[in-house]
Amino acid sequence: MSHYYNIPMLSVVIQAGGQSSRMGEDKALKPFLGKPLIQRVVDRLSPIADEIIVTTNRPEEYQFLGLRLTPDLKPGRGALGGLYTAITSASHAHVAVAACDMPFVSPNFFESAHSLLVKEEADVVIAKTSEGYEPFHALYRREACLPAIEAAIAVDKWKVIAWFPQVRVREIQPDELKAFDPSGLCFWNVNTPEEFEQAEHLAR
Repeated sequence: MSHYYNIPMLSVVIQAGGQSSRMGEDKALKPFLGKPLIQRVVDRLSPIADEIIVTTNRPEEYQFLGLRLTPDLKPGRGALGGLYTAITSASHAHVAVAACDMPFVSPNFFESAHSLLVKEEADVVIAKTSEGYEPFHALYRREACLPAIEAAIAVDKWKVIAWFPQVRVREIQPDELKAFDPSGLCFWNVNTPEEFEQAEHLAR
């Protein structure tokens, strides 16, 4: 792995903000194979992170993680506000953002994306699947992305990717994605008790 020596430090920000209406309880805290789902996400990404931050407006519920907890900096601004909070909170130049409800979040994906970001001097490395972009399992260059997001919020844009035209976006193509995430499960977020059960079954 000596070719990684020149790769800058990486902040990993896990977003634990959303309302889990379809689950009927907080997804992030629901036990997954015996431990809170968010703990699983933290454990999976710890090996590649130089720091881990959790964004949440209910910090008291996440104290047990022993991590830095950051509240929403742009309340009421939806997913784009959440992304702004994640990237702003990071101490390092490169920021991996992950949602708390992705049981198969992939350290391999982020390492590969991080290499691409550095090698190709991109500002965002993001997968585009049949569902569209995957902004909550993607990599961002802080200094380029923050001003672009701030500008989008200032003119009242709400789409998470509204600011993409202002930065260099490197899309990960489906064939590349197979190498980045052989399981094909990294973007799967569990929204219902049924999906939760299915994910546990697969994880076993």
